[in-house]
Amino acid sequence: MTDPIVAGVDGSGRSLRALVWAAHEAALRHCPLRVIHVLAPYHSYAMTDEGRETEASNWDQGVVAEATTIAQEAHPDLEVTSALPSGTPAAVLLAEAEHAHTVVLGAKGMGGFGSLLLGSVALQVVGHAVCPVVVVNHVTTGHDRIVVGADGSAHSQAALAYAFEQASLRGARLQAVHAWSHPGPHAYVSASQDAMAKEHRQALEEWLAPLREQHPDVEVMELVPDEPPVIALARASDRADLLVVGSRGLGGFHGLALGSVSHHLLQFSQCPLAVIRPRI
Repeated sequence: MTDPIVAGVDGSGRSLRALVWAAHEAALRHCPLRVIHVLAPYHSYAMTDEGRETEASNWDQGVVAEATTIAQEAHPDLEVTSALPSGTPAAVLLAEAEHAHTVVLGAKGMGGFGSLLLGSVALQVVGHAVCPVVVVNHVTTGHDRIVVGADGSAHSQAALAYAFEQASLRGARLQAVHAWSHPGPHAYVSASQDAMAKEHRQALEEWLAPLREQHPDVEVMELVPDEPPVIALARASDRADLLVVGSRGLGGFHGLALGSVSHHLLQFSQCPLAVIRPRI
């Protein structure tokens, strides 16, 4: 069976926007959509033969029913399933990620998902999910452009592969951004700024070459700005339908699940953000 696109919903407007994105993604990939609403711990309980389990309220059932209806009305041929599991949202979604193609979340929610953009749930899911995670803050369409950040790391290579696939799937152009920072006028540098820029552009071309061969239908634009990656990628996201980054790059501490660039872009991306990690 094809792995589903999993959408986390909680009744908020942002989670419903994420649902619409997830339904469109599932329709493009011809795979099922699985709608998940995590029951909050304060709900009442019912006794069953298996013991005590959380009982879904009419409101909870309504959240799932509304989400299912929205997805099926937008894509009548889409296979949609749903579940109302109990537990902590992060644990539930990470378990769902084990058997999902992609997990899609709203940038902020209410109830079981809390403050999704900056809270522990978002950071745990984005930082530890084994599949791609898309966080929908701003929904943008019509740009026909996918933006991806590249730095040569294993996570970046996974992000490039995902971005090429998305561009091919959507018939969109791909803008590959390799941002770098010049040491500054007071630092000793053996090469000129132009020479350094040329080296970075050559590196980007090398990273892109095998993927260009795999996806000859994708038009690729290269951008090698001399500025911090967060600034360059946040600016580029303003003209994109999707921004793709690796969960972490070359810098920082390797023990961290999420790098500083992807962490900051959860706040500053102006379009849906896909965070990718290499599958083990």
